[in-house]
Parts: sequence; structure tokens; C-alpha cells
Amino acid sequence: MLGVFSGAVVSPPEELIRAGHRTPTAKKTADKLLDAFLKNNPSSVAINIGSAARISYNHQNQSLLQPRSFAVSDEIFCLFKGTLENLPSLKHQYGLGKNASEVVLVMEAYRALRDRAPYPTNLMLAHLVGNFAFIVFDNVTSTVFAASDGDGKVPLFMGITADGYLAFSDDAEELRSACGKSLASFPPGCFLSTSTGLRSYEHPKNKVTALPAMEEEIWGTTFKVERPYLRARERSDT
Repeated sequence: MLGVFSGAVVSPPEELIRAGHRTPTAKKTADKLLDAFLKNNPSSVAINIGSAARISYNHQNQSLLQPRSFAVSDEIFCLFKGTLENLPSLKHQYGLGKNASEVVLVMEAYRALRDRAPYPTNLMLAHLVGNFAFIVFDNVTSTVFAASDGDGKVPLFMGITADGYLAFSDDAEELRSACGKSLASFPPGCFLSTSTGLRSYEHPKNKVTALPAMEEEIWGTTFKVERPYLRARERSDT
């Protein structure tokens, strides 16, 4: 799956921008990234949403335990990979029919919290149990909302294209030639949204920090969630 979003919609993490500047490599534009994705995955469906977003997905070579799915309703687009163990109880909680899938559940849960201000949309993440990664694009509010499960069982990667778009994919190889060193693995238990940037939903009070990768590594940076005991140890050492 592939989601590519304009810098006017969502700002890439600053650390990822610096990583690309630190070890510059040749990059591709968002359109060329999409073209390459479609060439490598000829069965894919592609959607262009003006200049704001490019979205593509397929079921090619997908795992039975981590299927990919897509849904759209009222200008909310959602890409989902994985499974939710508590899907039946969540469908009941959000008033959905018995045939609703994971991708529909995530889309409707996002919509429900969006429309119940002042509740933040990331509150839904605490209720999701399973292995998953997803990307939501709300064309009504020009919002991107992406997240990964706490164990990182479903890979999700992000990078910055030559023209400053923030790209997400479950395949690092698809992003590497387009994003160069402006490439990172999405940190488990975290979410990225237009309004908040990259944050941890498992440990909301802890900072998400970036560690510059070694020069020979493919990543530009590695994101980590600070643990409480690390901060406590730092205070005791001083």
C-alpha cells in the first residue's frame, strides 16, 4: 500500500528532513514514486486526490494474517493492513453492522471522534487490539492520520520525496529509491497526524526522539519512544 501526501497537508518530521540533508541522495517526485509503484505492482488501484494526495493499494502477495484493505466514505480514505482481535466488540461499540471490516471500523471510529470535538481522534487507538498499520486521509479537513500497533508486527515506513511529499508504505523498497536517506521505519505504538506530528499513543507523556542512523544504514533516522525509567536514571546520574 502507498499513501503520498503534500507538504501543504502534513509536515514531515523535522528529523527526517535533516537526515535527508545530512546524507543527500537522489530522490524521485511523488508522481514518479506512484508511477514506479504501479509498474512494480501492476494490479494496483491508484487514486489521485488533487494535489493533496496519491493513494494506491493492491492484494498482491499479501499475507493471510496481514491482509491489505481500502475504504472510502464521504471524502475519508483509509488504507489498512493487518487484523484486529477485538473487531466484534469494536463494531458493537461504534454501532457498525456485523459485516464491517477492520478498515471500515478504523474509518468510522476516526469519523466519530472527529465529529465529537474536543475529543482527539487518537483516543481510538487505545481500543485497537491486534497487529495493524493504517493511513487515514480526511479530504474534508485536509488531515493525515497514520498509526502502527504497539509491537510493530505490521511494518510501516515513511519518507520524503524530492518535491517534499510525505510518503507511507508497507514496503521499504518502494520508498527507498524515491526518498533516499529521508526514510524511516514508523515507530511502534505511535501515530502521526497533521495537527500533532509524531507522538506515542501507548506512552502519551513520553517524547518521541530521533537517533541519526549510521552512514551505511538505509535509514536516515530511527525514532524511539523515551521510557520513563530512562528519564529517571538520567536525573539520578545528575
